[in-house]
Amino acid sequence: MQFPLNPQDATQAVIWGGLVLGLALGAIAQVSRFCTMGALADWFAYRGTSRLMMWALAVAVAAVGSLLLMQAGLLDATHTLAWSNRLLWLSYLVGGTLFGIGMVLASGCPQRNLVKLGSGSLKALVTLLVAGVTAQMTLRGVLSEVRVNLLDPTSILLAFPQDLGSILAHVLGLGAAALRWLVLAAALALSAPWWWKNRHSMDRQQWLAGGAIGLLVVVAWWLTGHVGYIPEHPETLETLWAGTYSHRPEAFTFAAPIAHSLDLLTLWSDRNTTLSYGVMVSLGTLLGSAVLALARKEFRIESFQNSRDMLNHLVGGALMGFGGITAMGCSIGQGVSGLSLLSAGACLAVSGIVFGTWLGLRFQTWQMERNTP
Repeated sequence: MQFPLNPQDATQAVIWGGLVLGLALGAIAQVSRFCTMGALADWFAYRGTSRLMMWALAVAVAAVGSLLLMQAGLLDATHTLAWSNRLLWLSYLVGGTLFGIGMVLASGCPQRNLVKLGSGSLKALVTLLVAGVTAQMTLRGVLSEVRVNLLDPTSILLAFPQDLGSILAHVLGLGAAALRWLVLAAALALSAPWWWKNRHSMDRQQWLAGGAIGLLVVVAWWLTGHVGYIPEHPETLETLWAGTYSHRPEAFTFAAPIAHSLDLLTLWSDRNTTLSYGVMVSLGTLLGSAVLALARKEFRIESFQNSRDMLNHLVGGALMGFGGITAMGCSIGQGVSGLSLLSAGACLAVSGIVFGTWLGLRFQTWQMERNTP
């Protein structure tokens, strides 16, 4: 295969590659129970580390691989949303916090709910529909007024990308590329004692799953950032990244793609509504989970326990839809993909998600205590 591809071939490669990546992600998540909300809940509840370490391993592998891609010239991260020079710090924090609360109430983030839907959960179906509609409203509907007029204006316009390496380079006057490796090495070194202390808490399956998900993120950046790269479109004469909704390099994120999936389902005949990489990743995640659930005889229909359970999932889905768009990514979009590029915005969004998860767990505890005879 010779690069760059023509626009049609590049688009098809990215779209169908997205489906393959989604299938792999769904299958791995089904087997390993990979879940950011579950990882944080384990930690806050009883200092459980196994799922948190699996998530951290995915981030570490994705970060190392992404920096190698950039060093090899296979990914121009300056064109990703994660490296935008507009630091929407208030949107990242508020959106992340609301998303964190929502994923607790909804028993998981959109990625986890796709996996649960593949296992037969009707609760996950309702949650995803509500999250998708709310995400649509936040992207282009009435809720976009809140995001665009109240939150986004409180931002910092940088003269450089918002990754930690570029920010430090501006302060220290050193090379950004070297500083990115230094930041990553420092993060790994500081966390090494924690890794060593808890190394036996993860089983072999979790080690493999965390590493595999990190590698999938790297492949996603390569697919959308290199395979889909068109230096000069023959019609527009502009540079673009084919197959993605944003026409930029993308890895994994689920808040906006779920909204785009609903657009396709309801506006299929509209020529302006096209199949995109993110939609195919979401579809693949659902199908990959379903195949593994059926193969492992784990598929079972699950519904709401009572009206309170349903209300929690409805509110949780709405908070994730609004929060995921406002924070420019979900617990996977910012919590793995964004962190893999050492994005400052991702760090802020993840901080909000962690805080929101803590608040959500406190609320659930209050609910249970209130309803205990």
